[in-house]
Formats: sequence, structure tokens, C-alpha cells
Amino acid sequence: MSNALAPMWYEKFMETVQRHESSPLLKDSAIRGQLGNWTTALTGVVCSTCEAMGWKAAAKGNRSTLLPIARQEYLALDVVAFEPAGDRRWRFPIAAIELENKREDDFVAYSLWKVLCTRADLRIVFCYRKDSAKGVTLVRHLSEQVATAMEIQKRSQIGGETMLIVGSKNESATFPYGFFKEWQFDTNLGRFGRV
Repeated sequence: MSNALAPMWYEKFMETVQRHESSPLLKDSAIRGQLGNWTTALTGVVCSTCEAMGWKAAAKGNRSTLLPIARQEYLALDVVAFEPAGDRRWRFPIAAIELENKREDDFVAYSLWKVLCTRADLRIVFCYRKDSAKGVTLVRHLSEQVATAMEIQKRSQIGGETMLIVGSKNESATFPYGFFKEWQFDTNLGRFGRV
């Protein structure tokens, strides 16, 4: 898998969020700080994005039957996507996605740690901050706390791509552009950088 999967997925996400039926609820719940509704709406958009990529997603309200055990959630991850082609009964996920709606940085760090522990070509953590400047502070915190917890050799063996996507209330006027800011994890440097 090439290192172009994350930008391809993000581009497809931005296309999807502009036309998805849940987008008005996503924007409204972000403005109001109703993060339970934000997560529900975002789940629909993320699953539709995975479908637009040609994948099959499993999430609450989106049951998957690709594995021998049919479920809505696998591995306690919010969204797991699989390539549907092939006859492998037990396939590994192509994407592992967490939609973290807690305001505490350590909950987002936990979500990042969880997806980094998952074998997938693409790992994504969504989170929300009222102010985009707080998003920058959060990204720095995640780089310092989670990324540096890995030894350089182990970090370079992660494989795949890891993205952090931060939604910010104060940027809601430009929804979805400006509202969502994507960051990609650089395994060589051990930190997130803007794409």
C-alpha cells in the first residue's frame, strides 16, 4: 500500500461530508457542543466515505458480515473498514478509525494509542475542540506523549498511515473547509505535521 491512502481518504471524506444527509446535524452539533450527536452524525459520514473508497465499514448502526462473526463494532473501535474482495474469511482491516468526543486530551491520546496498536493500512482519529488553537496544542501533546512513548525502531515498523483530524467549533462558518484540519503522523520524525 502506497503512502497516498491518507490523502485519498481525506479528499473522499471532504466530498462526502459536503453532500451527506448527516452533515447538517454534524455541523449543528459541533456548534452547540453536543458531542454525542456529533459522533453519531460523524459515524454516518465516515462509513459513507469508506463505502465511497470501495470498502465495507463496520460501526454502530452499520453491521458487517465480511468476517465469520458479523458485528457492528470490531476490536472496540468506532469504525473498522475492510476491502470486500477476495475469499479470506478472516481479513485484516484496511482502516481503523476512532471518533473521540471527549474533551480531555488523554482520551484522545488513548484513541490514538488504540489505533496505533491496530494492524491496518490507515489509522484515523477524529476529535473536536472548541478553538482551533486548542487543536494545535492537542496535536503537540499527542506527538510528545504517545509518539515518543515508542522507541524509534518500533515507531519505524508501524507501517501504514496515521491521521488525526480535528474539528473546531470556532471554524464552523467555513464548514467543512477550515472546520476539519488534518494532520499526518511522520514515523521518521515521531510527530504529526499538517498535510
